[in-house]
Parts: sequence; structure tokens; C-alpha cells
Amino acid sequence: MTSTLGISAFYHDSAATLVVDGKVVAAAQEERFSRIRHDHSFPKEAISFVINHAGMRLSDIDHVAYYEDPALKFKRVVSTAALAGFEAYQNFLPIFDEWISTKKNMRREVLKHLKELGDRENRSVDLHNHHASHAASAFFPSPFEDAAILCIDSVGEWATTSIWHGKGDGIKCVAEICFPHSLGLLYSAFTYFCGFKVDSGEYKLMGLAPYGKPTYVDKILTELIDVKPDGSFRLDWKKFEYVKGEAMTGSAFEDLFGGPRRMPETPITDREFNLAASVQKVTEIVVSRLAHTAQRLTGETSLCMAGGVALNCVANGIISREKIFNKLWIQPAAGDAGGSLGAAILSDRKHRAVKSRELMSRLSDGMSGALLGPEYTDSHIQAELDKYGAIYNSLSNSDLDEKVVNTISNGGVVGWFQGRMEFGPRALGARSILGDPRSEDTQSTMNLRIKFRESFRPFAPVVLAEKASEYFDIREESPYMLIVSPVAKNIRKNTTGDTTLTGIELLKTVRSDLPAITHVDYSARVQTVDSERNPRFRALLERFEKATGCPVLVNTSFNVRGEPIVNTVSEAYRCFMRTNIDALAIGSFFLKKSEQPCFTEEFDWRESVPLD
Repeated sequence: MTSTLGISAFYHDSAATLVVDGKVVAAAQEERFSRIRHDHSFPKEAISFVINHAGMRLSDIDHVAYYEDPALKFKRVVSTAALAGFEAYQNFLPIFDEWISTKKNMRREVLKHLKELGDRENRSVDLHNHHASHAASAFFPSPFEDAAILCIDSVGEWATTSIWHGKGDGIKCVAEICFPHSLGLLYSAFTYFCGFKVDSGEYKLMGLAPYGKPTYVDKILTELIDVKPDGSFRLDWKKFEYVKGEAMTGSAFEDLFGGPRRMPETPITDREFNLAASVQKVTEIVVSRLAHTAQRLTGETSLCMAGGVALNCVANGIISREKIFNKLWIQPAAGDAGGSLGAAILSDRKHRAVKSRELMSRLSDGMSGALLGPEYTDSHIQAELDKYGAIYNSLSNSDLDEKVVNTISNGGVVGWFQGRMEFGPRALGARSILGDPRSEDTQSTMNLRIKFRESFRPFAPVVLAEKASEYFDIREESPYMLIVSPVAKNIRKNTTGDTTLTGIELLKTVRSDLPAITHVDYSARVQTVDSERNPRFRALLERFEKATGCPVLVNTSFNVRGEPIVNTVSEAYRCFMRTNIDALAIGSFFLKKSEQPCFTEEFDWRESVPLD
């Protein structure tokens, strides 16, 4: 048996993954344990979890892999400082200090932290290229013998976009684009300019885009990014501020787009709606052309994707519907967290001298439905609930599902906490909040009274895989909620009379038989559910269809604005009591909000929620 620990850390979304003989055994992001969103610190808690889950000690682990090459990255940092010039000198001093003290010698830094966790002496650490880690995470867990691989993010060491060819004997880079030319940084610049937080608010910009019109596309393509027919591109980096190391945008953006950036938490105007729509359109153009180039360079009929931009579900949907490839598979932990998984697989294959494809027989892919995190026994759950004096009923799965279905079909919202936690940013039916997609009130209720977040944010549908094409214009399965598809025309409503509505006013219109999951452009971020990846969640969905005739539920992450998805029983119960969730289904236990004892805390948790 060969065991390999993969680590990503020190930038954002730190994580740990354990691979044993080519199989992904466990994986988790550090944020789920520290409760710090996108935690970038060394993933001590995540490492402890994946090791303990396998019943091992850290000293038993054969190999350790890190997801990027710090020496190469340091060269890019030095070159960027030179490019920025003397005026940015002060901005780079703390960056250089951090690099010299810790990041430049990453092997030493990783070994120091592992030693603190009880690791053995004389440990070696494999360092892998950032985009190679992304590419490995996309290809090796995929169901394909051979595939093209497309990786797009902000920046790794130098690469910001890369195309790879995955075959039985490994992965090979066939094309790349390097910093400062970055599609991810372009999107982040507009995220910042529209008043959202970089490296976490990009999905908000994507959700905002359908409310606007792409009126700035020509200006973006003329002034900021030169896109070639093959999808290669160059940014006019002098019009951005990220090279100087302090902010994303400055006076050039203000001149181009009619004034200063929107400040966080201030009203969103038509300008922000239109900017979001425009940069989203540009992103779709680039990604589509890159996908065509990936197909041409590799000759493959299947595509795998990873990197932060691979979380842009709208662009992924474009690739799917354009039929550039016959099949598409996207790594569910497409961002830096997934780098720990890719690095672990690369080292695992290296040390076992694997030169052929290791597909998991009879399985859809190698990710176990992304259900790779912690789970809790009923005895543990009961003990934790008893600490709060919680009132609950212990039920069979069938009886529990009946309670959940009755609550949802009567307009209630349910917290669903079952089995192993998801790895990656999406809640996929293990740590979810569920509602009725048929209700006109579900979206506003869940956004404002439960999630405490912006009203414009859409919710995702979860649908029985074999029924997906009846409700959505979808070409293929979407088990990890990473493809946006149009709502099927047969369930749409006639909305020709609301042409005068703009911006947030568009929310007032009912657009389909499933209004809670239909975005203002008739799209939905679909998750398909099969019996293999999550049979427990599948059983609930089947029960809901049997009771209502509808095989679709609203599925959103079990958390509130500003915090990571819940991990522990205590976190789930507190979230349940802090919000207007009506019921909680946790393990075998069903809790009704109306029956719970008075719940008080010493502070108002909303005061600690970070602003965008």
C-alpha cells in the first residue's frame, strides 16, 4: 500500500487530500475546521482529518506532495516587482519579507508544520507545478481514458491558462498563456470594481450578470483584452493595478467606466449590472475559443477542466451546448483546494511508477460524488444535540424523508446534514438547505431570511438525473453543479409583458413552473443526482417526486453569508437556530424549529460577518 498526502496552502483555500494506491480516500478544506472563509493557513486540521479518517498516523504516510513550485513562483514575484517599477516599491516590501521568511523554502515550511503535527524525521516533499496539479486533478479522477484538459485561473507560478493532453501514460502541457495576461485576473478586476471581494465574490458577479446588458463588451475587447481567434489573449496590463500589488483597478477603469468603483454594501446600479454582463460575455468568448483550440491541439472528444475559472458554470454551459466535445467533466474542487488532490495523484503515480490509466471499475468517476469529508455517527449527533437541550425525534430513513418532504411541500425550508461532507465549494446534498422550487416565495425567503445575503443571488436546482432533460436544456450529467443550462421551454411562462423591468425589478416576474430556481435569463445551475454518487440524497428526491410529482428541489449550501459550509453537528444546530430554517434533518434525527428551547448567544453573530 502506498499513501500520499497532498497539500495546498498559503494563498487561498488551503486543503489536504489523502490518496492511497491511486484512490482518493479523503479530502477537506481548512476553512471547514477553522471557520475562516477561504482560509489560506497551513491545513493542520484538514491534514489531521484525512489521516484519522484512514485510521493512520502522519508518520505512516509514505509521501507528501505540495501543489506548486515556490522557486518558480518567486521568480515571477521578482519580475512583477521590476515590471511595476519604483512607485510600487513599498507595496512589495511585505511581500518580499513573507517570501524570504517562509514561502521561498516551501519544503522547509511544510516539514516544520508536519513536525508540529507529530511527523517523523527525514521526510521529503514533492513539489509540483501549479497548473500540473490542476490538470492532474481534472484528468485522473475523470471517467475518460484520454482527454483534452483546460486549466484557467488567476495565476500559478507563471501560467494563467494552459491546455494539456491526458493519456494513459500521463499528462502533457501543449500550450499556455503566462502572467500578466490572465482571464481570471480580468474577471477578478471587474469583481473588485463592482464592489465584491476578490477570490470569493466572482460567483456573485456571475449571478449578477443576467440582470444587465453586455453594453461594455466592445470597450473591454478594445481597451483591456485582445482576444485572438484561437482564444489566446493579451491584457493591456497597464490599465490594471494588480501588477503593482495593492489593488485590482484604479484610475484607468474609472475613466473607462464612468467613475470610481462601487464600494461594498452600497446600492448596485445599472452600471454594475451591465459591467457584470459584459465581462461574463467576454469570458464566455475566450473560454469557448480555448475549448475549440484544446480540441484541435489534442484531437480528443472529451474535455476535463480545472482552475478557478472552471467554476464559472455559465461558461461551462456554453462549452457543453456548443458540442465542442462529446463529453465534459469538471473537477468539483476546481480551485486551489483541488490542487492538493492533483499534487497527491501526481506523487502517487510517480512513486508507484504508474504508466497507465487507472479507471475505477463500475464507477462514474474517481471523486466519490465529492463526498470526501467528515461524517458523524448517530450517537455522536445525539450527544451534541443533547448539549443544547434540543428536542428531536429519532426516525428511520423512510420516516425522516417523509417528514422532510411534508415540511418542504408545505412551504418550509429544511437543513439537511447527512453522511460525509462535500469537498469543494458546492453543497451537493450532504450539507444542504432545501426548499420547494415551485414556490414563488422560496428565493426571497431563503436569501433574505435564511442566508442573509443579497436578494439577486440565484438558487440551484437538484434534479433526478434521468428527469433532467424534461426540465432543463442539458446535454450531459452535471453531478457537481458546475453547468448552467436553460430552463426547458415547456415549463417556461410567457413574460412578454414585463419588458419595462430592469435590474433587481426583474425578480418580480415568475418565469417558469419552478420560479425559485429560474434565473432572470431563464437559466439554472443544475445538479443531477444519480443512485451511485449519493444514494441517500437520491432517496429523498425520489420521495419528493412521489409526493408532489416534481423531481426537483432547491439546493443551497448549509451556511449563512460570511461563513463556510457547516461541518460539525454544533455548527449545524447553531445555523438552524440562528436562521428561519423550519426543520433540521441530521443523521437519523428530525428537529422542528417550533419545538426547540429558547436559543440565545452572547453576541449577534451577524456583527462578525465580513463585508464584501
